[in-house]
Amino acid sequence: MNDTVMNLNSRIYIAGHRGMVGSAIERCLRANGYHNILGRTSGELDLREQRKVFEFFRKEKPDAVILAAAKVGGIMANMSAPAEFLYDNLMIESNIIHSAYKNKVQKLLFLGSSCIYPRLSPQPMKEEYLMDGKVEPTNEGYAVAKIAGMKLCEMYNRQYGTGYISVMPCNLYGKGDDFDPVRSHVVPGLIRKFHEAKVTDAAEVIVWGTGKARRELLYTDDLAEACLFLLQTYSGNGFLNVGMGMDVTIAELAEMIKEVVGYQGKVTFDKTKPDGMPQKLLDVTRLEEAGWHYKTELKDGLRQTYQWYLDNYNLFNGGGTNA
Repeated sequence: MNDTVMNLNSRIYIAGHRGMVGSAIERCLRANGYHNILGRTSGELDLREQRKVFEFFRKEKPDAVILAAAKVGGIMANMSAPAEFLYDNLMIESNIIHSAYKNKVQKLLFLGSSCIYPRLSPQPMKEEYLMDGKVEPTNEGYAVAKIAGMKLCEMYNRQYGTGYISVMPCNLYGKGDDFDPVRSHVVPGLIRKFHEAKVTDAAEVIVWGTGKARRELLYTDDLAEACLFLLQTYSGNGFLNVGMGMDVTIAELAEMIKEVVGYQGKVTFDKTKPDGMPQKLLDVTRLEEAGWHYKTELKDGLRQTYQWYLDNYNLFNGGGTNA
């Protein structure tokens, strides 16, 4: 990467800097000497409003952009509000990518998701499998929006010569995750369930689905390091998978979280509820060949995430004790 595009003094705008991914990226940047970082909360700047986003770019003139802002959620949230997941994410990414181009930002990193791949994609999923089949219906709105954002970066590069890159992470978890019982993804959702069951001495924890679906899980601080690595080294027009290259079943994950939390009761699977995609394992060959590999093993990451939940218990429960 050319040092005139991004160096330690560059103005770097992180869209979604308070979210789990954005905050991890900011921690990583600051730890590596980047100090001129821009951020706006959703209250300060509604990224769905094109005029406001363009004015922000015109005034602040960032040198580089990391697009981590998105409307996200688990299966329940996606199924209950598919139009919002499609519209909000289309607006956010379109406004930021176009404003970046109009204001001559040459370096942009777009965060996608492994849910963009076809539901029945061969495993592990290679980058070239994108759009070879139908996406998982339970998160179709979100997936279609993420595909559009990735293609927007690709086509701006092709037409305008920009240096916009896209990364497709596997399922993420870590500090700053959303533990809301409706919106949460699988790891924070299970951590909260097992913790509350432990505190109340509940006899069982009910987990959605059969337990047979498989998920690849990456600690968010590892993703942040991968993003910085790619910003510093990668300039191609193809997107890159980011993950561990291995997965576990939901049943195995539930047992790990049960152990980390210290819950002693029974785990029951509600087979009337959907599993989502049967498997989402990424082929990370391209990234590993480029020189990056994950650091945090799954159980270590789960312990750190649970500790963060305990330390911030009041944020999710409106006061009380973290028992």
